[in-house]
Amino acid sequence: MAATMLTTAAAARPVLITRQGAGSRKPASHAARATHLVVQAQQDVDNAATPQAPAAVAVPETPAQQNGAGSAVEMLPERELEYVEPSGGDKLWTSLRLISALPWRRFKKGSALVLKLGGAIAEQPQGRFSSTVSLPALCDCLKKAALDPRVAGVVIKIEPLACGWAKLQEVRRHIEYFRSSGKFCMAYMERAGEKEYYLASACGEIYAPPSASVSIRGMSVAGTFLRGALEKVGIEPEVRRIGKYKSAGDQLLREDMSEPQREQLTALLDDIYDGFVADVAASLGKSQEEVIAFMDRGEYDMEAVKAAGFVTGLVYECELEEMLKKRTGGKEDQLPTVGYSKYKKVRPSTFGINAGGKKAVAVVRTSGAIIGGSGGTGATITAADVIRQLRGIKKNKAIAAVVLRIDSPGGDALASDLMWREIQELAKTKPVIASMADVAASGGYYMAMACSKIVAESRTITGSIGVVTGKFNLAELYTKLGYSKEVLSKGKWAQLLSEAKPFSEEEAALFDASAMHAYESFRNKAAASRGMTVEATQEVAQGRVWSGRRAATIGLVDSLGGVSRAIQLAKLAAGLKLDERVRVLEVSRAKTSPLQLITGGGGASLSATLGMLLLQSVFNGGSPSQGAMATGAAAGAPLLMQALSAAMAGSAAGAEALPAAGAVRAEMPDIVVEGVASQALLAAGCAPSSSPLFDDA
Repeated sequence: MAATMLTTAAAARPVLITRQGAGSRKPASHAARATHLVVQAQQDVDNAATPQAPAAVAVPETPAQQNGAGSAVEMLPERELEYVEPSGGDKLWTSLRLISALPWRRFKKGSALVLKLGGAIAEQPQGRFSSTVSLPALCDCLKKAALDPRVAGVVIKIEPLACGWAKLQEVRRHIEYFRSSGKFCMAYMERAGEKEYYLASACGEIYAPPSASVSIRGMSVAGTFLRGALEKVGIEPEVRRIGKYKSAGDQLLREDMSEPQREQLTALLDDIYDGFVADVAASLGKSQEEVIAFMDRGEYDMEAVKAAGFVTGLVYECELEEMLKKRTGGKEDQLPTVGYSKYKKVRPSTFGINAGGKKAVAVVRTSGAIIGGSGGTGATITAADVIRQLRGIKKNKAIAAVVLRIDSPGGDALASDLMWREIQELAKTKPVIASMADVAASGGYYMAMACSKIVAESRTITGSIGVVTGKFNLAELYTKLGYSKEVLSKGKWAQLLSEAKPFSEEEAALFDASAMHAYESFRNKAAASRGMTVEATQEVAQGRVWSGRRAATIGLVDSLGGVSRAIQLAKLAAGLKLDERVRVLEVSRAKTSPLQLITGGGGASLSATLGMLLLQSVFNGGSPSQGAMATGAAAGAPLLMQALSAAMAGSAAGAEALPAAGAVRAEMPDIVVEGVASQALLAAGCAPSSSPLFDDA
């Protein structure tokens, strides 16, 4: 009816996987065990009963295909990624494969793999025409390089980054895996804030020019509010929200932070700051107190930074190249290197990675705002496309289990529910494990809770089980402008979303009832799927967002880690051994085409919404990304006016203005204020929708 907005330290200890008999059908309480994961196993595959149809809001249990009952308890490895030195036979097979490699996959032995990281790191695999670094390809490059006898070491040139902390945790994990091979790993950076340094600290050596700007001074999060500005122009937001912590809408309604908003932002800031300090200290071999003391000094002189042990050396890039020549044995006039674009084309199977097994684990990557329909462009999750993928996987008997990778702040509620149901249907036939990236909140969490188990990074932002809905009342603005609008309608609720008048008492009551219904449905499904009572779920819902670390302690997440951890759980749930070879199939479609490159396509999506203030705020106060904040705010102002102008016209033209209004967020992911409240404009009637929206917090 209304365009409702429903808001929506990697684990170091072992994770217990308790195997129970097939006769046990009582859902386990996730709240009581943050890291103890129950995986249903069949006593006898031949005599296993078909899973019963789930209740209206229950997530079906996943039947595990296992030969025999297995041990009572299986222990996952403490380290998610563990480097194992290849055997003599493996090395021989690798050499034979390299000899027969295609010409464009060959390069000189003793080369340095050079990776340039800056801007966004895409969650989705990218097409061959794309220059964007993707997370799966980057991680594969580091795993391949560890086993590739042609690669002497890795050099990572780090530029200002525009991605979340969870992705950085995943990349760090793979850097540490590469370093376990004994090869050298260097980081080179000219400008660095907390995120850039966090990545660099995982490398064995950190280099920077003497004039570099390395600003590691702490973190902050900020909120801005439009109430005063909207009042001056005669715009009245009429927002209804369910949930104490539901802060989407605060930017329109308030002039300062609410206490619940302050509480949850402080908790997120604490978790990210503490995790940063702990990880950097461990990488540098320093105490956490030493790292905090260095940050509090506000050091800017690079000689002092080096003296404190936070960089290895001060060299210019040309000097770094000379160092590399000595490391790699390169000639005086030639440095043997291979870049990301070429190396990503080397097949992982060359080194026995993700290959050799009879069974496969499919990794389905979804990222962006959730929308209905199919064929979405840019960073979107289109329900029809995901459903098509899941149904194809369901029919494929070679696929034993599925990892559903989610990086989404939410979106269309109907689309979220359709995918939720399809995930349930798939889970009746094979295990489905959710792997959360930077954000899996609201509609993103809605998808995850349908899975058998949920894995998140400690700094993933998740939860946001809440509702916000409303519209703009532009009546006063119309009067000030001398703008008249006359509407003919038939039906009691025909003008429910009209921007030319405020809600009547009956309309407000209907809106409130609709929002409460949507919230209770979301909350109750979450309770059933997580094996929690409605009362317990209510305590952790109410629109609150959580870090992955805290979510694991309250039952919203099962385990901490990345994609590799999710694959381990998927193998166990499918009755496979942890050391059993399986093929890992990336089934996501690449989204960059030659036409998009020519037209600058891809575009901004509705993920750039008001709620992203909370979900993807900047938590690195002194970083270079803050310099983009003023630019982003200035760029967002005319876009906001463009969207509001379209809204005043009451036409579908508003739909065209909305993505533009959110473009600032798409281009500058670290801006505190994400352009405009595009979803709120959508709710105002700019682009009428028959479906509610699960929006970010």
